[in-house]
Amino acid sequence: MSLVPYALTRPFLFGLDPEHAHELTLGAIARLQNTPAQCIWSQARIADPVTVAGLKFPNRIGLAAGLDKNGRCIDGLGAMGFGFIEVGTVTPKGQPGNEKPRMFRLPQADALINRLGFNNEGLAAFLANVQRARSFRAAGGLVGLNIGKNAATPIENAVDDYLIGLEGVFPHADYITVNISSPNTKNLRALQSDEALDALLSQLQARKQQLQKASGRRVPMFVKIAPDLEEDQVAVIAQTLQKNGIDGVIATNTTISRDAVQGLAHAGEMGGLSGRPVFEASNRVIRLLRAALGKDFPIIGVGGVLSGDDARAKIQAGADLVQLYTGLIYKGPALVRECAEVLARV
Repeated sequence: MSLVPYALTRPFLFGLDPEHAHELTLGAIARLQNTPAQCIWSQARIADPVTVAGLKFPNRIGLAAGLDKNGRCIDGLGAMGFGFIEVGTVTPKGQPGNEKPRMFRLPQADALINRLGFNNEGLAAFLANVQRARSFRAAGGLVGLNIGKNAATPIENAVDDYLIGLEGVFPHADYITVNISSPNTKNLRALQSDEALDALLSQLQARKQQLQKASGRRVPMFVKIAPDLEEDQVAVIAQTLQKNGIDGVIATNTTISRDAVQGLAHAGEMGGLSGRPVFEASNRVIRLLRAALGKDFPIIGVGGVLSGDDARAKIQAGADLVQLYTGLIYKGPALVRECAEVLARV
């Protein structure tokens, strides 16, 4: 159990601007990870090993991409008991993202809206950070590296950025995630359409096969999709994933829908909505994917997990693994252990 209960620190953090609180927290974790002070938030990992996409995960609870965009805090975040950590999204070149303010809390709904826009320090800095991480992996934790395109890159040239990202992260990733579903990079979600997705994935898969052959190591590749998809769109995506030999899918990213938060402060802000309001939308996509992909295709479920029961619902919907992000901000590290304990009994 962590030394300092999150209930004592949350009021302070929630009194700050959301992005400032985020950066303050990550800065502290980056400085204190792998030191005795890590006991402030660390807790024993629940053992619930499972093999998915050929990888042995220590348990089924992971951190979703977006929280640690630059991969600075892998060891520190891993000490909360996660079985796997996904960092990024990283773009080939560093970029500042969208103008501030760009992150908003909706506490009545256990939700966040962000329009960060892939703000990150670029591939070189990201990889340097990833290579510095040591204790999480030494303890068996797995690390996923999430890649995207620069905002300045025209959508018709998006594949070039993804290929640069793939080649950069391949030697350092346990798995790679192709993010085509953030609503905060102009036209990015257009890559989920059938022809665009097929063209992108065919080129990425061909290059990945070359990298695997040259290195002698296999690195699974996942694709992260949006919750705002119609049933026929999900069916096309599922078919395209299988056609191109993709190893798994992450469902889902944030939503652009505001149906669940109408009338709340900040509900009208542009960006992706995460937390409890995306829970059912994510589960709907997971169920559709499972039906379309069959029982053995790896699915990571993410969206609105704020309790162990929520994590179990993701598994029941058809997910093999579960990721947290917004729930961690609202509930703290104890949520990781609660979810892992519940899934260990499933």
